[in-house]
Order: sequence, then C-alpha cells, then structure tokens
Amino acid sequence: MKNVLIATMVALAAVYSSGCSVASGQRSMGDVVDDSTITTRVKARFAESKDVAATRISVETLKGVVQLSGFAVSEAERVRAAQIAASVPGVKQVQNAIAVKPAS
Repeated sequence: MKNVLIATMVALAAVYSSGCSVASGQRSMGDVVDDSTITTRVKARFAESKDVAATRISVETLKGVVQLSGFAVSEAERVRAAQIAASVPGVKQVQNAIAVKPAS
C-alpha cells in the first residue's frame, strides 16, 4: 500500500511540475505529453521497486531520452535504476548521471 501511495504522489508531482508551454518552433504539445508520461512511468516503477530509492533519484525526459540524476547507495542500485528506466515504453536512451554515495 505504501508503494502505491508513493507511486501516486510521484506521478502527480511529475504531472504538476512538467509544465505545458510550447513556443513556436519548439516541441509539440504531444512531445511534451509523451515525455511527461515517460517520466511519470519511470518514477512510478522506481517507487514500486525494492531495489531503487525513488526519493533520491530525479528523472527528466526530453524527446524520449531519460536523464537520471541523484544518489544511489551502491553501484547495483545505480545500474538497476537505468535498467528500470530503459524498460519503460517510449524510452529511446537513458543517460545515467546517478552518483554512488554509500550510506553512512
């Protein structure tokens, strides 16, 4: 139940923080929606995973390219986050900038 609540909160935060303005000559509204959907799905899968701490990893998507940043407690968590992101439909590429910072 806790994971479902976290996934829902993460999804809502992503929707509200994604913004919807599009300037002439830039990405279409459909592109923005697609990227927002990808970001929401990645964050939801992180929240559902026991291997990844969703609260320490940020996700941004631009034209299907997912950028991960934040901190992981191990290299295994860092790698698993990239695997989860890559498994989401619509993801073209994952750029993993997650830093490993072991728990103290």
